Amino acid sequence: MQTGKNRMRSITQSAVARTRLRNQPGVHAAGFTLLEMMIVITIILILAGMAAGRYEKSVLRAKEATLKQDLFVMRQAIQQYTLDKQAAPGSLDDLVQAKYLAVIPTDPITRTKNWHLDFDNVLLTPEQTSSGVTDVHSTSDAISPFENTAYSTW
Repeated sequence: MQTGKNRMRSITQSAVARTRLRNQPGVHAAGFTLLEMMIVITIILILAGMAAGRYEKSVLRAKEATLKQDLFVMRQAIQQYTLDKQAAPGSLDDLVQAKYLAVIPTDPITRTKNWHLDFDNVLLTPEQTSSGVTDVHSTSDAISPFENTAYSTW
């Protein structure tokens, strides 16, 4: 019994000692207050919101750069095919079959392999025997927020 009372007295004394230490100037209890936690969480949310907006813009810029590069490569392939074969390709599949393109690229804006093809009767050289595909564009009607033009006009 004596040990139980001593143990209880020692627990009570240590609790009183901790309370006294907390109330003394210059001694701080470990942990954060609710207000401090709320301020930190608010700052983190503001920074995350700013980062998400910048991430979306960089993804869109990358898609636009990919679209421009794909259009450039396809237009170069159309011109080279027309000059080599003395006839314009009838479709983009002709460019793949003749190995001017490895594959028809996917439009990064619409995420499809559907492209708007321009067929004209313009002949690039006097030796050219027939007309066909002369240009290629995206099928997207969306407008670029950076250039303020429709993707289909690129």
